[in-house]
Amino acid sequence: MQSSRSELQDVFMKQKRKTRRKNFIKGIMFLLPSIILFSLFLFYPMIKTLYLSFFLTDMAGTPTVFVGLDNYIQLYTSDIFRKSFISTFLFVLYIVPTSIIIALFLAVLANEKLKGVGLFRTMYSSTMGISVAAGSIFWMYLFNPSMGLLNEALGVIGIDSIGWLTDPDWALIAISLTTIWMNIGFTFLILLGGLQSIDQSLYENANIEGAGYFRKLFQITVPMLSPTLFFVLVVTIINAFQTFGQIDILTKGGPQYETNLIVYSIYREAFVNRQFGPASAQAVVLFVIILIMTVVQFKFAERKVHYQ
Repeated sequence: MQSSRSELQDVFMKQKRKTRRKNFIKGIMFLLPSIILFSLFLFYPMIKTLYLSFFLTDMAGTPTVFVGLDNYIQLYTSDIFRKSFISTFLFVLYIVPTSIIIALFLAVLANEKLKGVGLFRTMYSSTMGISVAAGSIFWMYLFNPSMGLLNEALGVIGIDSIGWLTDPDWALIAISLTTIWMNIGFTFLILLGGLQSIDQSLYENANIEGAGYFRKLFQITVPMLSPTLFFVLVVTIINAFQTFGQIDILTKGGPQYETNLIVYSIYREAFVNRQFGPASAQAVVLFVIILIMTVVQFKFAERKVHYQ
C-alpha cells in the first residue's frame, strides 16, 4: 500500500514537471519574436557600443587598437565634451519644467466643460502630428535674423534683432523653445487623460465643503494627478537627453559648440570624424547619465506619488 502511494506521487510529480516544461516552452515561443527583436536592435548594439568604447577604429568602424579606458580619460580632459556636458544639462533644465508646467496649465484649461473646448484640445495637441524636420524648418523662419517674425516683433517694441541661431548666448535658448513647442502636444494629451480619470466625486465633496478653485487644484487635482506627472517627468527627461533632430537642422551643434549636446556630439564624432571608439565612449557615458537620473527619480520623486 505504501509503495503504490509513493509510485502515484512519483507519477504525479513527473506529470507536474512535464506540464511546467511544456508551459515554459510555450512561454518562450510566445516571447521569442520579442527576444529576437530586442537582441538585434537593443542588446547587441549596447554590447557592441561598450566593446568599441575600449578601442580605436578605422574609417569603417573596425576595431584596430585596444586602448582600454583612454577614450573615457580623453572625454574627461576634453574641453569640447565638458561644454557638451554642461549644455546638455542646461538644455534639460530649460525644457523639462517649462514643458510640464505649460502642458499642465493647458490641460487644466482644456479639462473645463466649456463650449468649443474640443477645438482647443485639438490645437494644443496638434504638435504631435508635426515631424521634427517640419517643425524645425518652421522655427528656422521664425528665428531668421532679417525677416523672422520674432525679430520683427522685437523691432516693433524697439528692441534690437537677436541672432537666435548664431549668437552663442541665445542659440541654446532658441533650441529649447523649439523643443518645448514640439513636446507640449504629447505631454498635454497625457496630462489631460490623467485629469479626466480623476474621480469627480472628490470635487463634488469639496464643493459641498465650500472649497475654492485653487484649493481643489492643489489638494485634489495635483495629488491625484501625481502618477501621471511622475510618468511625464521621467519620459520628458529621457527625451530631453536624446534630442537630436532640431539641433542637426537648426545649428549643427554651433555656434561655438553651445548647442553641441551629447547626442549630437556622438553623431558628429562617429559619422563626421569617423572616430567610433570615442563616440562609443560618449554613448556609454550618456547611457549611464540617463540611468542614474531615472534611478534617482524612482528613488526620491516616486515617494511623492499618490496612487489611488
